Amino acid sequence: MAVSKVYSAQNDISNSSVIEIESDLSRGLFSFAIVGLPDKAVAEAKDRVSAAIKNSGLESPKSRNKKVVISLAPADIKKEGPSFDLPIALSYLLSSGEMNFDPKNKMFLGELALNGDIKKIKGVLPAAILAKKKGFTEIFVPKENADEASLVDSLKVFGVDNLKEIVNHFRKGSEFKKELVEWERGKQKRDEDEFNNDFSYIKGQSLAKRALEIAAAGGHNVLFFGPPGTGKTMLAKAFTTILPDLYHEEMLETTSIHSIAGILNSERISRPPFRSPHHTSSHVSIVGGGTNLRPGEITLAHNGVLFLDEFPEFDRRVIESLREPLEEGKISVSRAKGTAVFPAKIILVAAMNPCPCGNYGSSRQCNCSPINIQRYQKKISGPILDRIDLIVSVEELKRTELSNEKSETPSREIKKKIEMARSFQKERFKNLGFKYSMNNDIRPNHIKEGSLIEEKAFDLLLRSSEKLSLSTRAFHRMIRVARTIADLDMSERVTSTHILEALQFRGKIF
Repeated sequence: MAVSKVYSAQNDISNSSVIEIESDLSRGLFSFAIVGLPDKAVAEAKDRVSAAIKNSGLESPKSRNKKVVISLAPADIKKEGPSFDLPIALSYLLSSGEMNFDPKNKMFLGELALNGDIKKIKGVLPAAILAKKKGFTEIFVPKENADEASLVDSLKVFGVDNLKEIVNHFRKGSEFKKELVEWERGKQKRDEDEFNNDFSYIKGQSLAKRALEIAAAGGHNVLFFGPPGTGKTMLAKAFTTILPDLYHEEMLETTSIHSIAGILNSERISRPPFRSPHHTSSHVSIVGGGTNLRPGEITLAHNGVLFLDEFPEFDRRVIESLREPLEEGKISVSRAKGTAVFPAKIILVAAMNPCPCGNYGSSRQCNCSPINIQRYQKKISGPILDRIDLIVSVEELKRTELSNEKSETPSREIKKKIEMARSFQKERFKNLGFKYSMNNDIRPNHIKEGSLIEEKAFDLLLRSSEKLSLSTRAFHRMIRVARTIADLDMSERVTSTHILEALQFRGKIF
């Protein structure tokens, strides 16, 4: 009997791989072996596959006195998850002679139930992207995953209900072909959080709202500090409502990450994700890692917002681990079993109280000792503060402000302004020959050229930075913020007015 080969994929955020599933049948007492670094879920596939083949009206491997060897190549890549069930079954059926089709340019993914049904799996979108990249023309996936896979253009997607259906397909032709769904931008269902956290629902706090407007336009990081109950959390949750929709490439990238992590609730993520881990979360859950090097909350917030409430209450290692993603847009995780580089282009929004009880500097009495206040505030190190562009004091609202009937600007109007500012940035970068997407991405060697700052404004910033004792990193970040403010004004050049507004968000909080 000839050796048969079909194709599948092992998904990984940093590097997905095409996997060849080879099957060989030979004489001897029955045995069923799967080789090629399978994990427990893959090794158990022999029982699921055997039952699924039998219950689909085909001859089960266990009914034959044959030695079955399934090889998953390359052998040095660890194979994880139940998505190899379907290709293992098809490879066996090809080798046994019960099926006859050309597996070239076809990729298969799916978990088999004992009755032959094909169950939904995770990681379909990155597999579809890999298939297109490697020259495959068709991909066969569980029917529940077909919408997700069809986001990839120029790839025929087949949604399959059960093993019998796919066997009949190759025997009789395309009876169950899924029509490709062309993704249309701007027609996604409105997110419920977006409706519940509109900017127009937040009274006052004009300075904090302006800071978020600047942060959204340029991709800058924000720190809110102030007494509890002043609206810091509400402001952070409303932030995503003013962020522009993800570009198609960003949508594919973000959806792929959530698909691999197994938390994808719909076929696509078209809005910037918002992740808000609790301050008791472990270092691994936020940074990533673990036994199998999984992404953490920082990576799940890629192309979106990471909100850290009660910022000083997080583990010191968690806070300091933000240095790399805030600077480089990625995070490297090294463990005994290997090293992974996860994408982590995020906008950090952090919120903190001025002291453990939260009342220091407010109208209420503070019960904290000076040493406790100092110890609490020092949990946020200088290098982390250097990487935060906008530091905003969120003050208590007066009762007259709460009862004020004046209407606030809704999120949709602010969002339009931000979209215009980002388009202005994109056009400027294009004219300068840069490949940046937002002002926060500008590298130090392109700061002055990319910002188009007036000499008078630059001299003002030099003098101010000396008085404020700004580090070189903070100095460069101030230029980026000023450039974003100029973009919101649709100004070609950064003026002294823009520098002065940027400086008001750089005051010391302690």
